[in-house]
Amino acid sequence: MLVGRARHQAGALSGELRKRGATVLEIPFIEIRKPRSFRPLDTALQNLASYDWLILTSVNGVEAMWERLAKLRLTKTHRAHLRIAAIGPATKKAIEQRGGKVAVVPKEYVAESVVRSLRKRAKGKRILLVRAKVARDVIPRELRKAGAQVDVVEAYETIVPQSSRRRLRAVLDSPRQGPHVITFTSSSTVRNFVALLGRAHTNLDGIQLASIGPVTSATLRDLGLRVDVEAEEFTIPGLIEAVVRAMAEG
Repeated sequence: MLVGRARHQAGALSGELRKRGATVLEIPFIEIRKPRSFRPLDTALQNLASYDWLILTSVNGVEAMWERLAKLRLTKTHRAHLRIAAIGPATKKAIEQRGGKVAVVPKEYVAESVVRSLRKRAKGKRILLVRAKVARDVIPRELRKAGAQVDVVEAYETIVPQSSRRRLRAVLDSPRQGPHVITFTSSSTVRNFVALLGRAHTNLDGIQLASIGPVTSATLRDLGLRVDVEAEEFTIPGLIEAVVRAMAEG
């Protein structure tokens, strides 16, 4: 089984799959990097008093934001008035571990569901969205339509780890090392997987492609790849259950 999460985040997925009896190979398709400048994020954080809502869409965003809060010596009192929306349980947990209180977690852990959860409360509100440099624009676009003022700031960026290129191609071209399953945990992992392959015409026949949810699945299909397995709950535990079930049925 091939896990392509960022190196520092692969452990939870890989560890649980190993517990379930899988042989796991980790080759990161994604690398998390600091933005070129923290100035936009720092400026927004220094003006937290002007916002009604804060939206966080990933654990990476939470980690980056709290690092900057500490750097700027901004305490809990500076954000006490904020209502916080987290895209899913992992993001919620990361916020709570840092002393934040989450007001909203949508029913489905995708941007569209965040919008549905906040649309009726958005009119006239000022919202801060902290996210990756490159991300879907569903949340800011739809909440602006609902009458909110939305500021989007970059907390980190995802890049293609070039060091993975040769290793990935070697593994996929090897009859003995070739994985039975490749897991994709975000659209970025899909795009970067394709970028790492480049023009190499690797045969993916016989390899099941497992997606964490519908947005990641749509990216796989958009890039001409199959979706063999999709998690019912769009989380790492949900992906694990889907993969394990697929392997049992296969």
